[in-house]
Amino acid sequence: MAGESKGTIKKAKITWKGEKAFEAWAGSGHAVRLDADREKNSGPSPIELLLLGLGGCTATDVVNILLKKRLDLKGYEVEVEGEQAVDYPKVYTQIKVTHIFRGKGIPAKAVEEAIHLSESKYCSAAAMLSKTARIETSYRIEEL
Repeated sequence: MAGESKGTIKKAKITWKGEKAFEAWAGSGHAVRLDADREKNSGPSPIELLLLGLGGCTATDVVNILLKKRLDLKGYEVEVEGEQAVDYPKVYTQIKVTHIFRGKGIPAKAVEEAIHLSESKYCSAAAMLSKTARIETSYRIEEL
């Protein structure tokens, strides 16, 4: 359509390295080894990368939001666990995301707001994966 704006274009290149192994290059120039052979296990499987993408996407959002609030955040982790369907294409049907915060006096309200903004507005990985999976989120704050 005339006048329609285009979104950002992202690129990737995947090169077969033999058997079930691949080298994946992001358009940004970074590489990741992929391996669908669970016995050799020389890299994450492509489907595992989706969980890594979700965790990284929400982590980036949440940290950016909390740092803008000038909180005393000393550590932060996101744990992601996904359950796949039994039948092909074996999409994720349920995903659990756990945010773990470490610091002094981190208010629960600020954490909840940051997570909510990531889930509802900013994290494109969550928006896509939520089309097939129920995403459950929890958090804990560890006082240092």
